[in-house]
This record gives sequence, structure tokens and C-alpha cells, in this order.
Amino acid sequence: MRIIAASDKDFDRQLARITNRLVEQERSQPAWIRRKTAEVFGKPLSPLEVVRTIIADVRRKGDPALMKYARKLDGLRARSAAELRVPEDEIAAAPSHIDAGLYAAIRTAVDNVRRYQEHILVRDPEPLRAGGRTMWARHRAVEVAGIYVPGGLAPYPSSLIMCAVPALVAGVGRVYVCTPPRKDAVVLAAAEACGVREVYRVGGVQAIAAMAFGTDTIPRADKIAGPGNYLVMLAKKEVFGYADIDLFAGPSEILVLADDSADAAFVAADLLSQAEHGSRASAVLVTTSRKLARKVERELARQVATLPNRAVAEESMDLYGAAIVCRSADECIDVANRIAPEHLEILFAEPERYVDRIRNAGAIFVGPHTPEPVGDYLAGSSHILPTAGTARFFSGLSANSFLKRISVVRYTEGALKDDTPPIAAIARAEGFEAHARSAEIRSK
Repeated sequence: MRIIAASDKDFDRQLARITNRLVEQERSQPAWIRRKTAEVFGKPLSPLEVVRTIIADVRRKGDPALMKYARKLDGLRARSAAELRVPEDEIAAAPSHIDAGLYAAIRTAVDNVRRYQEHILVRDPEPLRAGGRTMWARHRAVEVAGIYVPGGLAPYPSSLIMCAVPALVAGVGRVYVCTPPRKDAVVLAAAEACGVREVYRVGGVQAIAAMAFGTDTIPRADKIAGPGNYLVMLAKKEVFGYADIDLFAGPSEILVLADDSADAAFVAADLLSQAEHGSRASAVLVTTSRKLARKVERELARQVATLPNRAVAEESMDLYGAAIVCRSADECIDVANRIAPEHLEILFAEPERYVDRIRNAGAIFVGPHTPEPVGDYLAGSSHILPTAGTARFFSGLSANSFLKRISVVRYTEGALKDDTPPIAAIARAEGFEAHARSAEIRSK
């Protein structure tokens, strides 16, 4: 982990190296991905070309294209598209195939997420009445939600919980899951615990395309939610407008705000909790103390030595890890808001004092006893959060993400008579005579 100062003349350049990692990923694909691309498509393609080719193919051909890419890219062995759907009895039996303690943990997570999502769910406001005008709003859930659960390298039951439970709390009528074709009972057990009975073994860009446009097997979704790799994120961006999407979730990132009072072992552990996600993950300490930064550097070396995925965490810290030393807590806050991280921990001596000053973050974790993993797994807030600086304008996924707001307006005859002149004046200023007459005809 390199230590840099916010006062350095080239700080902007050093910061850009961390925050622009997705742009760099577009330019520097690993050799094995380039080889796989050439093998599947007959020639090397850029990530965006890969995404657009698959989406266009699935949109045009449906299940045959879906199966082609699932076989070539996911290693699917199914003979027909009908086999993509996991039988409901297999989902129902899944809890019996995993450790009882793990299933109990899953049920606890589901209960906590449901409780929190019900607490923050937007309710319809009381009608606004003024002079014969009544205006109100109705919130309605989308009808179909497609949940994407990554799983190429490992199962992620937590991601299923964090997407499916908010959708169900919102009142979505049909919630289904697409996930790569692994045989992990733990993901199916999470589906069972959430109450989801529709799961398809298909992943990657082809799954996003199928959810956006529908095939004979996969239903068309009104909203697509869930994290994924870089290609999945690009695919969600490409289909936005044909279906709604949640946000751009990934690669993972954490920013820890800390002063001299922070425990260096805690800080290092929390940084590594995100660095182990993958080589594109980002883990940054922003501190007022160079002494703490050096302690954390030593702790990182000590703790990473015993991690099972040491190589991944070390590469992440080398590429996108840093300790930024600031002159004051105010400067720390400014840097944090500028980075707009997915996860932000406050380990200052009086952390609550700073919460309201954080404008840009996916989720905030306050104090030494609130490590980021509580949000990943159990606290109740969804871990589907904006990354790569998009916390400047995106919120994390919640039950409210699956709602549409419909405005409702009712005028009395007298209210319309009062408002017809200004309506007509504005309409005619815009060149819309029929708009003006629509109001005026009711007064004649």
C-alpha cells in the first residue's frame, strides 16, 4: 500500500489512478480473456463489442443464442433451454443439503433485511388539497424483477438475499433469479429462504440480455438488479431503457476515515475485506495520521500473509490501494466526498459528528464496532451499492428501487376555470393551440 499526501502537487493524478480503474480495465484486458474472446467470436473483440454482440444475438434469436453462449462461456451442459430452470422441488430441498448453522444464518439475514426494508419503504403521501385542486401520488411496484446473482468463481447467497428481499417487500409480483450454472445448494437455499421459487441457471451478458428482452424460457423483466463483473455491468448499461436497472455495482471498494484513535489492526482487516474481492477492488485509507498509515501498512503485510486468497488481495492493494494523509479531518471529508466510495467507514474518535458531512457514499459504517461486513451480510441494509464514483448520483438498492411513483390530479369545475387563463397562455407561448383549447372548451 502506497502512502500519499493530499497536499502533493500530483495528488489529482495519483487519485485518478485509483478512481479511474474501470476505464483502465476497458483498455487492459487479461491475456486469457482476449484468448477466450477470439475463441468464441472468431476474432479479438473489445469488452463493449463482446457485450453488444451477445445482446444483439440473444435479442434476435432468443433461446438458441442464449444456449449457445451459456455453453461456450458458462460451460452449460443442458440439452435444451427447458433445463435452464431449476425444478422447484430442488429449491425446496436445498436447505437440507447445507449446514444447519449456515441455513440459520441465511434466515437471520433474510429477516433483518426484510425488517429494514419494510421500515424504509415509501408510503403514499396524504393528498394535497388547495382551492378545488386535489393532488396525490400512488406508489406501485414493477410487475417483474429479474435478479442477477454472480457465481462464476464462488456462490453468493448474500447477493440473492440483498436483491430479492427488497423486491418482495416492495410488492413485485414475479421475482426470479438468473445465476451461472453451478450446483451450489447454498444459493438455492437462499432463494428458498426468501420465498423465490423461480431460478434459472444462466449467467453473464447472455442472462442480462434475456432478462431485458425475454426469450421463450426467460421472462422479460421490468427491472434488472444485482452485481456482476465488468461485462455484466456494461450489459446492464446497454439494456437500460428496454428495462430499468438498479445501478452499477462493482468492482468492490472501501474507504476508511481514521485518525490516531483508530486501531491499525481493525483498519487493515477492513481494507482487506474488500481487497480480497478481486484485483480490481479498491481499498483506501484516508487519515490525519501518517503514523497510523505506517502502522496499517505493517498490519496489512501481517494479515494478508494468512489469507487463502492472498495473491488477489495483494494485487488489489498494489494496484488500487492507498493511504491518503490529510492535514485535517475537514480535508479527509473533502477527499472522501470526492471519491464517493461504495463503502465508507468512519473510525474517527467521535464518528457520529461526521456522518452528516458525508454527501457521497453508498453506505456509511460508524465506529470501531461496525465493520463493513455487517452490511454485506446481516445488518439489513442491502449491499448492492453504487461504485466507481457513482455514489454521487446513485443510491444503494432498496425496496423503493422497485417502486414507480404515479401522480394523480383532480380539479373541480371552479378550479379549472381559475387556472384556464395561465394554462392557455403558457400553451400558446409554446405553440400548442390544442392544449389551450382543451382547457378553454370546458369553460364555454
